[in-house]
Amino acid sequence: MTLILSHSDVAGLIDRAEVFAAVERAHADLAAGTASAPAPPAMTLQSAAFVPMVAAAQSAGAAAVKMLVDLPGNASRGLPVQRSAVLVASADTGECEALLDGRLITAVRTAAASAVATKHLAHRGSRVLGLVGAGTLAVEHARAITRVSDVETVLVWSRSDATVEEFRSRTEDLGISVKPMDSPEAVTRSSDVLCTLTPSRDPIVRGAWFGEGLHVNAVGAPPRADHREIDGEGMRRARVVVDSVATTMTKSGETLLALAEGAISEGDVAVELGDVIVGRTVARTSDRDITLYNSVGIGLQDLAAARILIDRARERGVGTEVDLSR
Repeated sequence: MTLILSHSDVAGLIDRAEVFAAVERAHADLAAGTASAPAPPAMTLQSAAFVPMVAAAQSAGAAAVKMLVDLPGNASRGLPVQRSAVLVASADTGECEALLDGRLITAVRTAAASAVATKHLAHRGSRVLGLVGAGTLAVEHARAITRVSDVETVLVWSRSDATVEEFRSRTEDLGISVKPMDSPEAVTRSSDVLCTLTPSRDPIVRGAWFGEGLHVNAVGAPPRADHREIDGEGMRRARVVVDSVATTMTKSGETLLALAEGAISEGDVAVELGDVIVGRTVARTSDRDITLYNSVGIGLQDLAAARILIDRARERGVGTEVDLSR
């Protein structure tokens, strides 16, 4: 039987703390060689990009593919710019275990990965979280990062004042001070941990604004080689850690454009997050170092989250079971 989990099913089941632990373990598994997440191809039809993000992990006992569709034209239709669904297949029987809506999974696992990076890369005295962008991804990042860092203040910038106020309302239960800022520069210069969360094509944050000790989670740019939020100077000044070298070298505009400009070399993007988690590499050697997690997103993060959701759904009898073999 194949389990179908809708967006509302996922929303009722997801546990963010469990997803954080699963994502951290998944990156460690990748470093250990017990999981794989090859670079996905990209297929383009008109203006839509179709990205099948595949992964397999011994710990999950399964393989998965998330079909991510990036449709910039949907913004003018009032529809989501990105849509996705996750298919999970059993390593034991090969059957399709489940099909899950990917919207909330993507947001939560992305924020969880940034929180894992913050835990391992930010300096321990970090108290100020800066968010460039204030939508749902910003809300999830605030929730995830406040679990791993003693954040006292969140600085937020958005082109929309209404979005900032909605962010404030949605994070009120965290009990932290939220301060709207006038510009991405103002956020960057005053933050200990900075998250860039916009689908920008051109740099919205400049490396010239980076202060000593800053940790950056560059998260928002879609998996397109011509989109980036951080300029080449920012990539040059930071110790860069990536989720997957293979995926970064095909899908990250941050990296590919900085390479094309000569701001960095391929050796500057050779460290994966899993290498830091397992202690193979030390990314930060002092509180003055600048670190940057270049996040493109990998299917292994989706598989880690999906495994938890499938198991919990079957325990609770949530979702719809379908016999695809009939």
